[in-house]
Amino acid sequence: MDNGYIILGIVALLFLSMYGYAYASVTMEKMRAKKARKEEIRREEAERQEKVRKQAIRDEKLRKSEMRHQEIQHELKVLEQQKLDLEKINKQKVESLKTKKTG
Repeated sequence: MDNGYIILGIVALLFLSMYGYAYASVTMEKMRAKKARKEEIRREEAERQEKVRKQAIRDEKLRKSEMRHQEIQHELKVLEQQKLDLEKINKQKVESLKTKKTG
């Protein structure tokens, strides 16, 4: 009778070991999948942050370009006004010379 309990205990231990081995592999696979998902999320977040950083750089370059464009437009207006003023002054000089010649 004692031998029967020992054999029954060994068989039970064998089944528990098989169950534990099978369950451990499933658990390990779940842990690997969870770790892989976390890594994927981390990578996606890093990519998103990189995109945001690059967009900020592009926005800053665009802002500087727009400012430079406005500065150039302003300088062109100033130069155009100076040109018009100079033409006006030259016209006045020509008119004054004409009046001195005729007068």
